[in-house]
Amino acid sequence: MKFSVAIPAYKKKFLYSCIDSILNQDFTDFELIIVNDNSPEDLEEIVKQFDDKRIKYFKNKINCGSENVVDNWNICLSYASGDYFILMGDDDEMMPNYLSVFYKLIEKFPNQNVYHCRSFIINEKSNILRLTPSWPEWESVYENIWHRMNKLRDQYISDFVYKREFLKKNGNFYKLPLAWASDDITSFQAAFNNGIVHTQQPVFRYRESSITISNSGCAELKLEAINGEEIWYDDFLMKFSPTNTIEKYFYESIKNDKPKYFLNKRIETIAYNGIREKYFLKDFLYFAQKRKLFKLNLQHVMYALILAFKKKQSKKM
Repeated sequence: MKFSVAIPAYKKKFLYSCIDSILNQDFTDFELIIVNDNSPEDLEEIVKQFDDKRIKYFKNKINCGSENVVDNWNICLSYASGDYFILMGDDDEMMPNYLSVFYKLIEKFPNQNVYHCRSFIINEKSNILRLTPSWPEWESVYENIWHRMNKLRDQYISDFVYKREFLKKNGNFYKLPLAWASDDITSFQAAFNNGIVHTQQPVFRYRESSITISNSGCAELKLEAINGEEIWYDDFLMKFSPTNTIEKYFYESIKNDKPKYFLNKRIETIAYNGIREKYFLKDFLYFAQKRKLFKLNLQHVMYALILAFKKKQSKKM
């Protein structure tokens, strides 16, 4: 069994610690693919500090950019030759036993397309802020989606391990602008037939940083991605049906909760990513004008303005 670990790299700040954490795994049969997305920063300087034959370094001729970051994910996948594939953020870290823990999990459940672990959330100084909740060892795609919709599941692209053959047959990672929900949907697709298996061991370290895409603005692109995500949910609910009582319960709950879930997601995106402190009125008028495009009415945009104002006030306290 061989792993392919890939870093779609753009930022230099934490890249050394990311690479170092991967190369120091106690399970050694893997390749490390680093794809420089034509970054303006000197990433090659960092990569050259490591003398390891497992590293395969590439540089894109054209920058995919944050909007099309999934394109670089899939470029990384195209270079992979391992049986299992992991996509790392360029500022995140693996615990030394990440691969060995997943190796044992795969041996125990060899027929899955996707595996998952708990994660430590760290800050820019690498201090641990919190630990993601525990999950059952196995769950169906219906249960997984419902828990994710209800914010009872914290997950990131790099705490998943995929069977590479599945990703290739699936048409690679699911693409949405800014990769907004692309990781969720890809994991759901992988869990269609056999569900998803989790280890309770936290072997991944996700870094919360002000420079990650998740914390960036681009509200309009995120709203566009939410529209695309909702289309996927509608297609899923139409094509797939539960096979037992428990699955049916979660299926019906997803169906019933979906309108409120996407409405809240749109409102929060405008409030926290679209309405800036210095341009409250200007941004409000912009989203009020665009509201129908994002399936909102004027009251929804007003509520987003109130949330944004409350956020501003809380910062002052």
